[in-house]
Amino acid sequence: MPSLKDVKMKIVGVGKTKQITKAMNMVASAKLRGAQARIERFRPYATRYRHVLAELAAKVEGNAHPLLAEHEEKKVCVIVMVTSDRGLCGSFNSNIIATGLKLAREKTAEGMEVKFICAGRKGRDTISKSSYELLFGYGDRMGSVDFSLASAVGQEVIHGYENLEMDEVYLVYGEFISMGQQPPRTLCLFPVQAPSVEEENDAEQVRCEYVYEPSEEALLAELLPRYVKVQIYSGMLDTSASEHAARMAAMDNATRNCNEMIQMLTLLYNKTRQAAITSDLIDIVGGAEALNG
Repeated sequence: MPSLKDVKMKIVGVGKTKQITKAMNMVASAKLRGAQARIERFRPYATRYRHVLAELAAKVEGNAHPLLAEHEEKKVCVIVMVTSDRGLCGSFNSNIIATGLKLAREKTAEGMEVKFICAGRKGRDTISKSSYELLFGYGDRMGSVDFSLASAVGQEVIHGYENLEMDEVYLVYGEFISMGQQPPRTLCLFPVQAPSVEEENDAEQVRCEYVYEPSEEALLAELLPRYVKVQIYSGMLDTSASEHAARMAAMDNATRNCNEMIQMLTLLYNKTRQAAITSDLIDIVGGAEALNG
């Protein structure tokens, strides 16, 4: 049985850990409010942008713009994976990485070469140790997400697709749905795909006809590069909000575990103290009996 001093030191140590986890929970809660407000304001814009661009792309020929042309021979698939820089957020990062690696294995099975562009230190470090090529890694940039990071990543993707260095481009990120749901999502950036039936219903745009001015080709030349950057930025905002929500849940669980451990250690401390008192009483009684004898 451990000594009273050892048990008491463990109780003090767990109590300090509880203070840290509680403080991290409060910090994550404060950051989540700002990140959630940003993604809730930006997500309708990104969704509408994707819908309008897909409708616009469906009205022109495939060779109207280099970013619209679907490559006949697909050799290289690039996965833009967005994770967080810091841990202590449960399985959030591991779920995104697992989704990205699963997609990479599927594309490899199709005979394509898979390369990664990672935003976030967790994804960058994992891919750099894997067998896949890491084209660009942006670490320690997800603490305060701004459009310049999305613009830099988008510019690399645009340049690669226009120069036929990339044949397919996917975005893998963590979507913020609620405090308890941050599932990993996969979005195909190139080739541009038509919106699904669900997206059409959500946008309340079931087969609407648009009149464009100037021409569709001129609009595409202006909108397509922005489309890539907008979708990447939306994924980064989603990941940022999801990270804080996942960290809140993880720290809340850690605080509860600390409370349970303190209760168990306190019970052990009382039992140990009672055993020590009983042992001392036995020694005293035994000594007294020996003197009387």
